Amino acid sequence: MAHDFLRASRSPLGNIRVSFEFFPPKTAEMEASLWDSITRLAPLEPSFVSVTYGAGGSTRERTHSTVARILRETTLKPAAHLTCVAATREEVDEVIRAYHAVGVRHIVALRGDPVSGPGSAYEPHPGGYATSTDLVAGIRRLGDFEVTVSAYPEKHPESATLDADLDVLKAKVDAGATRAVTQFFFDNAHYLRYVDRVRARGINIPIVPGIVPVQNFRQIASFAKKTGASVPQWLADRFEGLDDDPATRRLVAAAVAAEQVLDLVDHGVTDFHFYTMNKADLVYAICHLLGLRTHLIERAA
Repeated sequence: MAHDFLRASRSPLGNIRVSFEFFPPKTAEMEASLWDSITRLAPLEPSFVSVTYGAGGSTRERTHSTVARILRETTLKPAAHLTCVAATREEVDEVIRAYHAVGVRHIVALRGDPVSGPGSAYEPHPGGYATSTDLVAGIRRLGDFEVTVSAYPEKHPESATLDADLDVLKAKVDAGATRAVTQFFFDNAHYLRYVDRVRARGINIPIVPGIVPVQNFRQIASFAKKTGASVPQWLADRFEGLDDDPATRRLVAAAVAAEQVLDLVDHGVTDFHFYTMNKADLVYAICHLLGLRTHLIERAA
């Protein structure tokens, strides 16, 4: 008998499902790191893996190439990110058709950050899809895609109120969105209150919590400020004094993320979307704590 491949087993904590987000590589070294991460996490049998799309569509070709390779070389179900930024409707529709042609049936539809990055003013491209709601409708018009959209437990930084933000989510669902993945958060109370408000609005699609393991606290805190996610003082305290101690920082990061996801499990959450930052080990450890296991399956040589 030969040990042939790895397969995930069901979590003893319940019917836990996970998905992973990667970003397309810019260099050969980053590509090797990405595929190491995919190889490491694939045996956990995620519901899907998503590949991001850079500001202004700057990674369009790399995103498409990465998604196509995932389809060719793995059994994973890829979801391609797509934005409204810096492209006409015809150009975006061409990308959608190209994804359909290679076998992609899941798209993450986002308005996208302005070309100059988060925090600057957004201006729709002339002749393009103006909003994520328009993009969702366009995707559904062109094919029978599963469409995931974004959700914001602490509201989108450009929304005047959380109620206004929920109006946007409702419009995306009415246009055909089938799932929402949240912006990352660190206080689970934000997510739990948000889901209650979403359900009260009659929105019934899955609201999957987006979890970011803190690989680099300063970097995450800076990004959180731009995206409207709060960073509680207790989290800053956990990482205080560890700027030059990456080994301890990784241990603390694993503990923090494990506490967060296990508390959400206690509140009945069964689906988790991990922003991997193309680094697999920490995410793999968290999934292990969730009860997901991989085993060698034997097959006759």
